[in-house]
Amino acid sequence: MVISRQLLLTYLYLLIYILLSSGVILYNKWVLSPKYFNFPFPITLTMIHMGFSGAVAFFLVRVFKVVTPVKMTFQIYSTCVIPISAFFASSLWFGNTAYLHISVAFIQMLKALMPVATFLMAVICGTDKLRCDVFLNMVLVSVGVVISSYGEIHFNIVGTVYQVTGIFAEALRLVLTQVLLQKKGLTLNPVTSLYYIAPCSFLFLFVPWFLLEKPAMEVSQIQFNFWIFFSNALCALALNFSIFLVIGRTGAVTIRVAGVLKDWILIALSTIVFPESTITGLNIIGYAIALCGVVMYNYLKVKDVRMSNQLPMENIPDRAIKEWKLEKKSSDLFPGEGKNGGNIAGNGILSPPDSAVDEEAPLLPSLRLSHIGRTLLGTHTA
Repeated sequence: MVISRQLLLTYLYLLIYILLSSGVILYNKWVLSPKYFNFPFPITLTMIHMGFSGAVAFFLVRVFKVVTPVKMTFQIYSTCVIPISAFFASSLWFGNTAYLHISVAFIQMLKALMPVATFLMAVICGTDKLRCDVFLNMVLVSVGVVISSYGEIHFNIVGTVYQVTGIFAEALRLVLTQVLLQKKGLTLNPVTSLYYIAPCSFLFLFVPWFLLEKPAMEVSQIQFNFWIFFSNALCALALNFSIFLVIGRTGAVTIRVAGVLKDWILIALSTIVFPESTITGLNIIGYAIALCGVVMYNYLKVKDVRMSNQLPMENIPDRAIKEWKLEKKSSDLFPGEGKNGGNIAGNGILSPPDSAVDEEAPLLPSLRLSHIGRTLLGTHTA
């Protein structure tokens, strides 16, 4: 059987996404861990990511003019972008700090809580309704995570609290995005998302860095290797754009399936790269239970989308590609300038919470599929 060139490209993009996403997580863990590179300053590492991403976006938008900036008003920036950036910075800060205390494998298991956090925040903020079937799935996910935590040999309450707090901060960011920006119809592609969000997030991170990490950095022996931090930030930035390519070619459903596959691969790899990480049978059982809840939750949401759009299930990925092509043409337009009046689903961080977002790279294109899979960034991004 002859495999078409387009199909090969799709598999290549998926492979690149899985490698980059796994690589960013393992790389961050290696840099932060006192046992390896020994740079235990997660806020500093996150600021390097934000500064690098913001600089690249600035050159692409203002110098090389690859992308045209949107008509961002001061009111929208101050009332929408700034608060969203604050929660984005918080999620990065807490998520990266967790790597100092708990293993990569356990962090991936905790990330199964992302749809639970997003659903709870959406219900509290009034952007989603409490449904019995969805609630039962959320209970199943939570029970699975609790079992997995109980089976964790090196369980650390501090690291767990940091990771869970980061998850809820990201969930609140997603809900605020819907509440504050969806009604305004503002859409940003990955480059313009970085252009507006990264510098603001950098400034929010500066305050805790100045109070918490700067004094410690002055008295400790720090090894700063330019190429290590440059390549680390470059990988995080490349991850955002790889997901942009993957969603454009396959749709949000496929990338969520690839995300689940990536998580299993990452959990296995982490035990090889970091021998101190130990996975128990109870870990696996709990995580499997949580994933069952996530899969059932995804099925319900995809079913809702199919019913609302009156499309067969198998046509959803094709629809996603068509929508992305339309968004690609209109992503730099302000509401009223596009064919759909600017109400296309967001192309980047400024997207509704019912979008598919990779947990390591929230600054990426999203489509309209509701709560497809787990979301959020554990460590990050660009």
